[in-house]
Amino acid sequence: MTPHSLAFYLDVIASGTVLGAGPTDSPDQVTAILGTEFAENTHGSGSMWRDYGMVEFFWQRESRRHPWQDHHFTVQVHRLSWGGSVVNRVIRERYGRFGRHLPFAKLERLAAARGVRLEDVPNPNAPTHTLHWQPASRVSVLTCRSPVPGVRGRGGARRGDVHTLSSSMTAEQVALYRSLHGGRDARRGRPAGS
Repeated sequence: MTPHSLAFYLDVIASGTVLGAGPTDSPDQVTAILGTEFAENTHGSGSMWRDYGMVEFFWQRESRRHPWQDHHFTVQVHRLSWGGSVVNRVIRERYGRFGRHLPFAKLERLAAARGVRLEDVPNPNAPTHTLHWQPASRVSVLTCRSPVPGVRGRGGARRGDVHTLSSSMTAEQVALYRSLHGGRDARRGRPAGS
């Protein structure tokens, strides 16, 4: 993996945006930044997301008469293991080539070197995944710890690979996860102290 692609992930985690496009931007604002190459998906008239390859932005609205409101974005890092061209052209032109795997340990170490701290958060996906959070940017990082039993995924996700980066995880959500799942070791998904 080139240093440039690592810089992309670090920029997302530190800024809470993708090339400056944030979770509060409208569909038109995001498209102005990421380009017109996207697949648009809707669920009824109340939710929409645009798939820019590895990056997806989501919006919602009360009805067709209301404007789209921000919701979140997700960087689907796991798609890289499938191979092919999943990185948006605008991102690729800025950051270069992307490797098929992003080891969380490497990402966490580089983030810490930049002064960007990731907190462990207990989560309902343990023990197959761990969850980490950057409080200032409100970006979460979901990491594969082991394969889901009985499910063989496309590609070759490995133990310790980053699965997704997502915005915007609030302090209230983190507090809820800690109250519901706080008795588990965030890295192993086992009861604390075992």
